[in-house]
Amino acid sequence: MTFIKLCGFRDRSTLDVALSLDVDAIGFVFAPSPRQISVEDARPLVELTRGRAEPVGVFKGATVSDILATASDAGLHTVQVHDLAGSDDVSRLHDAGLTVYRAVTAGADYTSIGEDDLLIDGSTAGAGEAWDWDRLERPDRPWILAGGLGVENVREGIAATGAAGVDVSSGIESSRGVKDARLIKRFVAEVRR
Repeated sequence: MTFIKLCGFRDRSTLDVALSLDVDAIGFVFAPSPRQISVEDARPLVELTRGRAEPVGVFKGATVSDILATASDAGLHTVQVHDLAGSDDVSRLHDAGLTVYRAVTAGADYTSIGEDDLLIDGSTAGAGEAWDWDRLERPDRPWILAGGLGVENVREGIAATGAAGVDVSSGIESSRGVKDARLIKRFVAEVRR
């Protein structure tokens, strides 16, 4: 079954909808974004998610020390980092007991630096822009597809890339940063169809 991560949650009502669908992971964005959430607002949502899906803190432009502090304060055990400098960063995160998703843009070097999971996004991480999947050089291990996915193209994306999982944020929104319960349900149904 395809791994499903839904990202960018900031409110209880749409999070409840996502959790009712038995998805694998829920992302909480701590990087500058229309979906950014404070540690204080994230903490109760992370607690609600735990045991039902894996809560994942999403970071870009943060130091490893900042990631460690935020993860600890928010009660997170998994982080997705868009700009890991190398294996030393991953080791520091692992030493703190964190699971690490390494997020890279299409065409980057996919050689493992010790991360637990690899996520490949479009040319601009987090922009929600579809990209040319046919030109993708596929990693030689399971990975997660992100970037411009929505109800209308997620099946095509999985088929074209062979990705083991998908990650969506803007594709389940009625407007930038606003989650839509109907789109959440339709997206998950389409992945599982």
